[in-house]
Parts: sequence; C-alpha cells; structure tokens
Amino acid sequence: MVREARKEELNDLLELYLNLHEDSIPEHDEHLKDTWDQIINDKNHHLIVNEIDGKIVSSCVCVIIPNLTRNVRPYAFVENVVTHADYRKKGYAKECLDHAKSIAIKENCYKMMLLTGSKKPETLRFYENAGYNSSDKTAFIQWI
Repeated sequence: MVREARKEELNDLLELYLNLHEDSIPEHDEHLKDTWDQIINDKNHHLIVNEIDGKIVSSCVCVIIPNLTRNVRPYAFVENVVTHADYRKKGYAKECLDHAKSIAIKENCYKMMLLTGSKKPETLRFYENAGYNSSDKTAFIQWI
C-alpha cells in the first residue's frame, strides 16, 4: 500500500535508509526530532512509503517547490528513492514514484526533477522506465 509516512514511523524510515547510502541510524537527539517534525508537518514535503505486510519496504521524498516562473507553477523534486534489498525488482519503488507524480499533477507542477548518484545501467534504466530522462537538463552539484 502506497501512502504518506506517519509521524510514528520515523524509526522504520531510518532503518530503511540503511539500504540507501547510510551506514548508521542518527542519534535520537533534539536535532533529529526537530527535523522530523519539520518534515512531517510541511504541506509541501511528501514522504511517500510503500508498506507490504505491515513493513515499510520502499520510499521516496517528493517536495513541491513554489515558483515564480512557468506561469507561477510549482515544480517537484524527488529524492531518497530507496527499496529494502530483500524487496527489490518487484515494482515497489515505481509505485512510490507514481504516487509522487500524482501529487505533482494535483499540485499543478510543470515538471518533476530527480537526481541519482548511481551510474549503474539498471538504476538509470529504472528511472527512464519511470518516465524520467537525462537529456533535457544538466545537473550540477556542490557539496557543502
């Protein structure tokens, strides 16, 4: 079942993120609590999860960004696409991305953007099959 995350699911998400690029769960301190509260209470921040048999197995984030161009239409940014290693290649992440797209359409976004650090052909193919392309724009990253 694809839906938005609930406040009480922080620990489940942090566990899932160990399948992304994290190597440990952050300390449960005030900074983590404040960040989680900010995310979960932001109407433009959609933390989408796919739950199978009571377990969150896949997720992505879709942030709607207000914009003054393109006839004052917002755009969507997708990040942190992840599926637990035991549940990959079953379409769960695609369902999350489809849910993100439905949110973007509902919010009248004119585009969706997604960045990946992966160079694996199968990962790039996955995003292309989900409707994204790598030819329209050039992404630049500055790490801070």
